[in-house]
This record gives sequence, C-alpha cells and structure tokens, in this order.
Amino acid sequence: MADAALPLDIWSNFYVIIGSSAGGLTGLTFVVIALIADQTAVRLPGLRAFITPTIVHFCSVLAIAAVLNVPGQTPFSVALCLAAAGLIGVIYSIGTALKLNSSQPEYVPVAADWIWNVVLPTLSYLVLLMAGALAFSHAPIALYVTAGVSLLLLFIGIHNAWDIAVWFTAERPAQQRQAAAPPEPPPVPAATAPPATAPSTTAPSAKR
Repeated sequence: MADAALPLDIWSNFYVIIGSSAGGLTGLTFVVIALIADQTAVRLPGLRAFITPTIVHFCSVLAIAAVLNVPGQTPFSVALCLAAAGLIGVIYSIGTALKLNSSQPEYVPVAADWIWNVVLPTLSYLVLLMAGALAFSHAPIALYVTAGVSLLLLFIGIHNAWDIAVWFTAERPAQQRQAAAPPEPPPVPAATAPPATAPSTTAPSAKR
C-alpha cells in the first residue's frame, strides 16, 4: 500500500540519470573556473553572484535525486525534504538577487541575467516548496512536479555555466582591451593657408 501511495521505484532510473548529470556538471564547472582563474582575475562578489548559484542549482538536483532514492521513504518524509529544499532555495535566490545588484563595478546585469539567475530559480524553488506541501496528500502528482523542477534547475545550471564560460573567455577580455586602449587623439584641424594675393591687373607704364 505504501508503494501505491509513494511510487518511487518507477522514478529510480530518472533520478539516477539526472543526479549523475548534475554531479558531473558540478565537477566540470569546478575545472572550468580553475582554468579561467589562471588566465584572469576572478572577483569574489562576481563569484558569489554568478558562479556559486550555478553550483547550488546542480547540488540541489543532486540532493533531490539522492533523497528520492533513499530506501524506506514515506509521504511525510518526502514532503518534509522537498518543502525544506524549496524553502532554502527561495531564501538563497533572494540573497542571489541582492548580490547580483552589487556584483562587479565593470559589469551591469542585463535582463537575461535577472531571468536566469533570479526569476527562474526562485520560481523553481517555489514550485518545489509547493510540491512538498502536495506530497503528503497527492504523492504521484508531487513526484511529477518535482521531476519537472529538477530538469528546470539542471537546464538553468547548464545555461548559466555556459554563459559564465563565454563571458570570461570572450566578452570580458574584449572589454578589458577596450578599456586599456589609449584614447584616440582629437583630429587635428587642417592648417589654414594664408590668403593668396591676387595678381595685379594694372599694366606697367611704358616708357616713351
């Protein structure tokens, strides 16, 4: 009866795949950041605003996969774990919004940064919180919702990791070169030539 109320067995392959992907991408992100740090300086505020949340999203997916594969889970324990993860994620996303606003003086976040780093993660964790509240009474529906949230968090992490790598390897060096380039000298006005003297039209007087 417990298996009918909480069908975790049919989700085991899904969470093994998604959890393995999240764990592998977390390690790959560490390698990319380490390689970038050898070539350019990484500021701590920017690290906390853009890079750390990406790792947190991957770890959230990994934690969800691990929790839902623990033997002996009950609807109450799953509801408690999902609700706690959703609440912590919402609080963390609010903190990310504050850090994003004062991340780096040379970079002003654009609309895409707010969408992928604040709006979508906050919505994902809010839905996860609601899935936790739903799991105790409607466990099968809550598991489908949790699966959707896990996929969305994984895609958010992939997008943000790619965005970070592109910015550090392409956009930031271009901005630094542009800032370091000496300013172009103002155009020199053309030299003003002295007015030409008109030739005299008076014929010289002839001697008689």
